[in-house]
Amino acid sequence: MVGSYKRVKRTGAAKLRRGAMTQSCGKLLLDAVRTPAMAVTLDLRSWDDLLRLARRANLISRLAEGIDQAGVLNKLPAPVRPHLIAASALAQHQRRAVIWETRHIGTALSALGIPIVLLKGAAYSMAGLQAATGRLYGDVDILVPATRINEVEAALMLHGWSAGHVDAYDNRYYRRWMHELPPMVNIKRGTVVDVHHNILPLTARNHPSAEKLLAASLALPEAPFHVLSPCDMVIHCATHLFHEGELNNGLRDLFDLDALVQEYAENDASFWTTLPERAKELDLEWPLRLAFRYLERFLGTRIPEQAKTSVKQSPILASLRDVMYLPGFLPDHPLCSGYRSFLARGLLYLRGHYLRMPLRLLAWHLGRKAFIRLYKNKSRSC
Repeated sequence: MVGSYKRVKRTGAAKLRRGAMTQSCGKLLLDAVRTPAMAVTLDLRSWDDLLRLARRANLISRLAEGIDQAGVLNKLPAPVRPHLIAASALAQHQRRAVIWETRHIGTALSALGIPIVLLKGAAYSMAGLQAATGRLYGDVDILVPATRINEVEAALMLHGWSAGHVDAYDNRYYRRWMHELPPMVNIKRGTVVDVHHNILPLTARNHPSAEKLLAASLALPEAPFHVLSPCDMVIHCATHLFHEGELNNGLRDLFDLDALVQEYAENDASFWTTLPERAKELDLEWPLRLAFRYLERFLGTRIPEQAKTSVKQSPILASLRDVMYLPGFLPDHPLCSGYRSFLARGLLYLRGHYLRMPLRLLAWHLGRKAFIRLYKNKSRSC
């Protein structure tokens, strides 16, 4: 697969042959993470590019874990190995840290007697899913009943979390329009927990039922933690990925999706039939539609025709979305960047805000943000 990768000689970012470099470097990263054994064929100059891209995409630890599992680490050039060993150690440390932090959150909320549904990375780790392998973490995300969210916030505050540095406008924005509280930061450890009462903003164009998600959640051995059901976890991962206006972790999340669907499909013969039905029930067919398309395009994930037909999309709309997503998924790095990726990221940013809120509210929100940013820049210059 990597035989078609040709490194274009360069003397600086300005002299990159953008089209060829974007395609070949994107292919290099995808091939290396998908098929770690091929890494033994790369020379040092290719490794230089690969490590830069993998770091920018937050995939270097997943690459390192894959290479270690493939048993080819000792066959790689000596200058490369320390980077991969360090990346693997970082992923293992972060996984232990997120589990430890999650247990602190459980201690703070256990007296409330409600299920605490873990989302994203914390869920993968606590449930022991393949998606946790080599994954790097940020915040701990939880989903709780909307009717109990004030109690959850109060309990966390009593155990050392606070809303951090959020101005009055942003605080009001979160509480009135969003699907979560302002990020809560632990005053001792600096760790962050995002408390959700739904998986999409209240102003979004789709309105999935949080009650259905909570009702179908599965209890973990460690109370009071739950995780979303297999179908709901895939749908949430797809929704989070394709509802966002930025794809800084886009490829990482796509690999998460690939790991989830492969593990769940292997364990449940009815998974591919149930998944589209559940997406329709939650009013979230379009994120699943996009997930299927780009899992196939980028990772070669095998998705049954019946599942794809259940969420079939217009070829014209699919082609229009490709203009944004095909370059937008590539790492935001000079090796993969050009005018197409710049345009794609701008369109994705606008699309993400458009999906998040009505146009009238969007215009006010973006206008205010732009004014505040301009005012701050002028203040600094003075």
